This record gives sequence, structure tokens and C-alpha cells, in this order.
Amino acid sequence: MKILGLMSGTSLDGIDLALCEIDEHGCRILAADTYPYLDEWRRRLSSLEGASAYDYALANVELGHLFGQTINKFLQGKERPEAIASHGHTIFHQPVSRVAAAGSSLAYGLTTQIGDGNAIAAETGLPVVSNFRTLDVALGGQGAPLVPIGDELLFGEYDACLNLGGIANISYRADGKRIAYDICPCNMALNRLATMLGYPYDDKGRNARGGEVHTCLLHELDNLEYYTVTEPKSLGKEWFVGQFWPIVKKFIGVSPTTPQVRDALATVTSHIAIQISRIVERQQIKTLLVTGGGAWNSYLLELVEKYYPEVKITVPDALIVNYKEALIFALLGYLRLTGKVNTLASVTGAKCDSVGGVLSGFVLEK
Repeated sequence: MKILGLMSGTSLDGIDLALCEIDEHGCRILAADTYPYLDEWRRRLSSLEGASAYDYALANVELGHLFGQTINKFLQGKERPEAIASHGHTIFHQPVSRVAAAGSSLAYGLTTQIGDGNAIAAETGLPVVSNFRTLDVALGGQGAPLVPIGDELLFGEYDACLNLGGIANISYRADGKRIAYDICPCNMALNRLATMLGYPYDDKGRNARGGEVHTCLLHELDNLEYYTVTEPKSLGKEWFVGQFWPIVKKFIGVSPTTPQVRDALATVTSHIAIQISRIVERQQIKTLLVTGGGAWNSYLLELVEKYYPEVKITVPDALIVNYKEALIFALLGYLRLTGKVNTLASVTGAKCDSVGGVLSGFVLEK
């Protein structure tokens, strides 16, 4: 089956598309590309959690049409897939857990990924699987991360798989089952700081490398409550905005200078490396596959190896680094369409494994 996987991550880099072929031998990428968001959409998505219900609903529909139009552009001159698997773009992620429910009256969890599947289907004429996370959250799970079943099926030769996207997450086998969870913010924090220096991201960690690590800031970040909670656990933008970023913002001040921002980048990069290396060392991981945009941050990876020299880090070819999540969402779509489990309770903490994803119909040609 040929399925197109679509991923829009919290780092707001753009829309990742991967046309994939799935058979009994595995899953491979036939073609892939990224379509950056216009500044208007970046601003809109970055503040949507505080918008009105009407603006939220409108953005859901309009983003779905944008996804569909972008897919049509991507598929020009290519063989059409049999279906589309769309992660969408996360706005709210509040599963009921020890972190999210602390001091909260929430009886049920919620998670929302916008980019209406029916709008995508209307634009492309193809069936669409979307809303992969909502069933797991309804079953009491974190709804995240979902990629680990792909790690298990496609990259099982590595002790662990680390994805460095907007949020850093890891998956590995322990006690005969796949375990996975979010570690800490990654590009969500690094990109925000880099934009203050006039860059979309900190290329190879150059600015962080030129900054100074501030121990007080590092200590405060390392001691956030989330890091004391055992898995399953996951992070959302609300946590980043409400708990992580205020600490960084307090350090850089209202009108930060270039040296202050560089120092913040250096400190946050060290913080990310420390959180990753603690887990890698605790699990005695020797072979680590690293993907996501942060895989190109050579300074960050150097720090991980510095803190835990026994690990061997593998960064695969650019196609897998940049499009692994889109590839695995294509696989999740395939599993949904064939009625096979695509969400693991051992990863999310849900009551049971499930077959997640909402199927939107396709348009019959006249």
C-alpha cells in the first residue's frame, strides 16, 4: 500500500510530507519534502491556544485545506497514494496524569490536533486518517508518543531511538516491552532563542557553542518537577509556555542582548543533553539512533556523548532524519486501515492497546 504521511511538529518548521510504500518487507520513503509555514501561519499557530472558540474552529478547517492544497502540489508528477495519514498540528495536549492533573479538576484528558481530515479529503479526493491520539487519551493514556511502534517494527536493531523535534522523546525495550516518553523541550526552546538572534534555528549549535553555561539557570531547569515523574509521561506546549519558558525569560530579561541569548542557548542546550544522557545512562543504552531536526545539532550530540561516553550515536541518512515521523505516521495510517494495533499501552499508559485514528471519506470523481 502507498500512503502519504503528513507531520506538523511543535517547532513550527513546516509541513513534512513523505510518500511511502509499505509491504511485508517494511516501509520505505519514495519521495519527501518540507513546505515551510508562512510567517502568518507561524504566528497564528503559536498563539492559537489563547484564541476564541470561533478562531480555533476556523483555523482547524483552514489548516486542513492548506494541508490538502500542499499535498496536491507535492503529488504533481508522482503516483497517487491510496490514503493520507495526517498527524495534524497539536494545539492542546492535557492527558490526565500526575503532572497534568496536579491541582486540576480534569476528570478526563484531552488532546487536539488541528487540520480537519475532511478538508484534506475534499482537497485531495483521497481517504484520510487523522486524530491518531484522541482514542488513547480517552482510554486514560498519554496519547504520546506514537512513533515508538514504528521504532519497534522498523528500527528495532538499535537499543533506543531518540527523536529531537520540538520536544525530545525516546523509545527503547525494557522488560520485554516497548517503553517511550517525552524527555524535555528541544527545538521548541532552541528555535525560539535562535529567532532572537535573527536565525530560524541554531545551525549545528554554533551560537550555543559560543555562549557560556550559567549554573543557576541550568540548576533551575534541571529541577523542574516533570523530570521527577516516572513514565509514562508526555509534554505539551502548555507545559513549555507555563513552566519552562518563564524560567528562561526571567534569565534573558525584557530586552535581551546578544550575549545573554547566546548564554541562554548554551545553557538550554546543556540542559537538553543532560536530560538525555541521564536516561541513556540509566538504561545502559549503547546504540542510539537519532532523528529529527535536532540530529543536525552537532554541538548537542557532542554534549550527550561527553556526559555519557559509552553511547554510540548513529545519525542516519537525511531522508530518515528529516522524515522519520512522517514515515511512521504513514505506517500508523496503514495499521489503522488494516485494523492492526497502532498505539501501545506500554508506551502511553492507557488501559489497553488500540487502533487509533479517525477515517475521513474520499470524494468520488464525477
